[in-house]
Amino acid sequence: MPPPGPPNASRTHRTPAGSLGYTDVGSGPTVVFLHGNPTSAHLYRHLLAALRPDYRCVAPDHLGFGRSAAPPGGSYRPPAHATRVEHLLRHLGLTDITLVLHNWGGPIGLSYALRHPETVRGLVLMNTWAWPLTHRPLVRLFGRLVDTKGGRMLFERHNLFARAVMPWTTGPASSGDWIDAYAAALNTRPRRRACWTFARSLIAETPWLRALWTDRPRLPDVPALLCWGMADPAFGSEPCLRRWQSLLPSARIHRAHGVGHYVPEEMGADLVPPVRSFLASTR
Repeated sequence: MPPPGPPNASRTHRTPAGSLGYTDVGSGPTVVFLHGNPTSAHLYRHLLAALRPDYRCVAPDHLGFGRSAAPPGGSYRPPAHATRVEHLLRHLGLTDITLVLHNWGGPIGLSYALRHPETVRGLVLMNTWAWPLTHRPLVRLFGRLVDTKGGRMLFERHNLFARAVMPWTTGPASSGDWIDAYAAALNTRPRRRACWTFARSLIAETPWLRALWTDRPRLPDVPALLCWGMADPAFGSEPCLRRWQSLLPSARIHRAHGVGHYVPEEMGADLVPPVRSFLASTR
C-alpha cells in the first residue's frame, strides 16, 4: 500500500448511487470509524491523528455527507447506507476490524457486524443504539414531527437539525464552532434531505431496527468499550448503557459526565486515552 498521507487524506469508492469519500491512513490492526447525523468522518479527526501511527484507520463519509456525493435521487435510508458501507469494507478486504460507532453509525456498523461476525475484533460505542426507539416518548414525538410535510420543509429549507437540534443535544461546556461547520456542510438541498432522512428514520425504520436487535445473538462475544456522554438528553441515560451491557456484558464503560450526544467533538483529544487503552488491550 502507498505510504500514509495526512489524517484528512481522502480516497474515493464508486457505488451505483454515487461516490463515497473515505480516509484510509496508517498501518497495523484495522479500525473503522462510522459517523451519524449530520456529521462526517471529520468527527473522528482527533482519533485519526492519534491512532494512525499504530493502526490502519478507515473512516468513510455516508452518501450525502462530508466528501461523498449527494445525488438528488439517492437513497439516504440507513439500510442503504449499511449496504454501501458493507461493499466498501468488503472491497478493501478488511478483516479483524474494530468498529468505532456513533449515532446512526451504531445500527449501520452493527448491521455489518451481524452479517460478517468473523471479521469483527472489537467495538467502541458512543451514544448510539441498535434497537427500536418507539419506547422513548421524546424520540417518538420528534420522529413523528419530522415525518410531516412541515418537518421536511424545516430541514430541507432551513437546516433545522444542525441549527437547532444539534445545539440542544450537546453538553453544557460544549463550544458551538464545530456545530457551525457541520451546518455549513449541509449546503445543498440533497444534503439536507440526507439529514432529514436520518432524523425521520428514528421511527420510520423501526422494522429494520427491530430486525437488527432480533439478530443480536449472532454478534460475536468481542471486547467492547462504551464511551458515553452522560449529558445527552436523548441517549445519555443509564438504561441505554444497561441495554448495551445486556448484549456486551464484559464491556468497559467510560462515563463522560457533562458531555452530550456528540462525544468525539465534545471530548476532542480527551477521547484518545480511553480508546487507545482499549485498543491496546485487544491487540
